[in-house]
Amino acid sequence: MKTITIEVPEDLPTELTDSEGGLPEAFRLAAAIQWYGQGLVSQGKGAEIAGLSRVEFIDALGRAGVSAIQTTVDELRSELESAHDAHR
Repeated sequence: MKTITIEVPEDLPTELTDSEGGLPEAFRLAAAIQWYGQGLVSQGKGAEIAGLSRVEFIDALGRAGVSAIQTTVDELRSELESAHDAHR
């Protein structure tokens, strides 16, 4: 993995600085959730970035209010139509 250095204000909320794993892990999780929510990374890659298992990452997505499903309604309809056509 690459290493980056980020300067942050001294007066960050204690929820960030006192969280389990500390500030670096909080930043990794926040970035992974943001990028997953934007569709830039998969669940597996998001979990890897965050340093979590895939199940733990899915739980973190839920706590953050980010859907663990990236499939759109149109994609689901298309898949359903394809499945119906295949069984005819």
